[in-house]
Amino acid sequence: MDSTNHIRFKASDRSYFSILKKEIHNIVAAAGFSEKKIGEIDIIVAEMTSNLLKHAGGGDILVRLVDENGDAALELISIDSGKGMSDVAKMEIDGYSTTNTLGHGLGSIKRLSDLSQIYSLKDWGTILLCRIFKEESAARRTRSAAEVRSVVVCKPGEEVCGDGFFYKLDKDRLQIFLGDGLGHGVEANKAVTAAIARFKETNETSPLHVLRDLHVVVKKTRGLVGCIATYSFRDRKWSICGIGNIATRTLVSGTVIKTHMSYNGIIGLSIPNTMKEQVLDGERGQIVMMCSDGIKTRLDLQKYPGIFRYDLSILAAAVFKDFSRETDDMSVVVGRINFN
Repeated sequence: MDSTNHIRFKASDRSYFSILKKEIHNIVAAAGFSEKKIGEIDIIVAEMTSNLLKHAGGGDILVRLVDENGDAALELISIDSGKGMSDVAKMEIDGYSTTNTLGHGLGSIKRLSDLSQIYSLKDWGTILLCRIFKEESAARRTRSAAEVRSVVVCKPGEEVCGDGFFYKLDKDRLQIFLGDGLGHGVEANKAVTAAIARFKETNETSPLHVLRDLHVVVKKTRGLVGCIATYSFRDRKWSICGIGNIATRTLVSGTVIKTHMSYNGIIGLSIPNTMKEQVLDGERGQIVMMCSDGIKTRLDLQKYPGIFRYDLSILAAAVFKDFSRETDDMSVVVGRINFN
């Protein structure tokens, strides 16, 4: 599945917009998107940056290529702390404007995106999520058995990320891994990259056994902390095990039901001899959330009314927006089983 971190662009200065647009243009061109798709993405990015400046005084745009059940797509997330929108549906209508312009911004974005969602609260700001598939037919495919979304962003000033995320999904189980290499920068990235490479290859299904496997493989790196959550479709149960300061929670309707404590230690350097997995029943609407220590631990998810009806990337982006420390790499991973 997807192991790509988001690239973060600061969209607060009009003089930087042309560079931002060119960077995103080059990303999709290198990924083999058609000229038609690239042109549409150029329009989306132009409208997105313009809206951020006009309505919020600037903000962030997060960009990455994703794999959606085997189909390649570009994901764009704009985040601002502006006044918010009182009537999102009206703002998405072509020709509607509050700033004496043509009013084609959000309408164009919605029309040209395969998926477009807006979450906005008064005096809090707005999150706009867009996905544009490489192939025209990809957006019409059926949903998978699970939804897993993430926001993984480098510490400001770093070019590589010491946090890393990957998940595996088949007919039997879902396995989610979030790792955080010690420190940040190149050496932290090497540690988490080695762990993800092994996580992809291993046939182990027990989170505990996978962590022990990773511990052996990454011993030549500076080490990392990490957590693995596995859901069995047959048993309808989660098994969770973590080492170090990855905060893992299970939620239902936005309320934290359980905080899953990790064991002290460092994968690759020293881990406890005795560890156990925490097992809990899966239930409809339940969400598993993992955060690296670049995210503050005291989360208030009740401040986001209705957010759990949206794509989980909106939730991950909201947590990133409000609770990022900005002093380390930052990661939020959320997963949900789509019960029949």
